[in-house]
Amino acid sequence: MSGLAVAAVSALWFGILTSVSPCPLATNITAISFVGRRTGSPSGVLLTGLLYTVGRALVYVVIAMLLVTSLLSAPAVSLTLQMWMNKLLGPILILVGMVMLGLVRIRFRGRGMSERLQHRVERWGLLGALALGMLFALSFCPVSATLFFGSLLPLAVKHSSGLLLPLLYGVGTAIPVIIFAVILAFGARWLGKVFERVTKVERWMRAITGVVFVGVGVYMSLLYVYQVL
Repeated sequence: MSGLAVAAVSALWFGILTSVSPCPLATNITAISFVGRRTGSPSGVLLTGLLYTVGRALVYVVIAMLLVTSLLSAPAVSLTLQMWMNKLLGPILILVGMVMLGLVRIRFRGRGMSERLQHRVERWGLLGALALGMLFALSFCPVSATLFFGSLLPLAVKHSSGLLLPLLYGVGTAIPVIIFAVILAFGARWLGKVFERVTKVERWMRAITGVVFVGVGVYMSLLYVYQVL
């Protein structure tokens, strides 16, 4: 249970880190502002932020569940992963940590929606917020793709968790979005200052997480791959 508890906290942290990374953070704020401006009330903006968050988290959960359950449902693949996952996690964590520290750069062609599609979604009102969250979730950036595919999925496969860990990851992505929706609803002029501060904090969060990933990856590699510990 302790291993699963650590994995659960890690999945939640991956979600938070994904949401406050520069590309997803800017996308989240833009989307909430874009759709929320049509509601005309603070409660409408909050509802918009909630629906946008639900749409975004839902996509992450569905993708993770499909990938994890499909891998674990095949007996041969499941047995192989169970035998090799501890050995694979070490090098994977080292690589992910290096990406987060900027030592390895990945080009990722994740683009936002076209302006025409944005206006079409805007006309849908509150339901458009749900659709917008789902669409933006599919536009992976390098950091979000690294955290989702390189960190969450191996962790979910290792613990055979096709629902809990992806769900916690989705909840993690929701927390900063809801906070920004509240700020936008009750004090839009603060948004720029908060965005700037969160961006600075995110750099430290990403750097610390990257160092931890590399350290844990080296430890797991020495323990399971080279068996020297």
